[in-house]
Amino acid sequence: MDTIARTPQQIGAGIRRYRRQKKLTQGDLGEKMHARQATVSKLEAGEPATQLRILMDALAALDLELVIRPRTKLTAEAIEDLF
Repeated sequence: MDTIARTPQQIGAGIRRYRRQKKLTQGDLGEKMHARQATVSKLEAGEPATQLRILMDALAALDLELVIRPRTKLTAEAIEDLF
């Protein structure tokens, strides 16, 4: 299932969803990406200061990839309803 995200919070929610689907704790994901549990928590909370490297490490650890494409016509509210 594809996840659409336009905000840091939506990206974090998507990471959380896939982490839970894989039955991983934040600590487990942190170990896979060589980061602390607190770093995973901040990423999932959508903290805007998260480094791009952290996001990419998390995606790799969850066997996910980032796809860049033109925006859909969905409103921000419609995307929020997906979560």
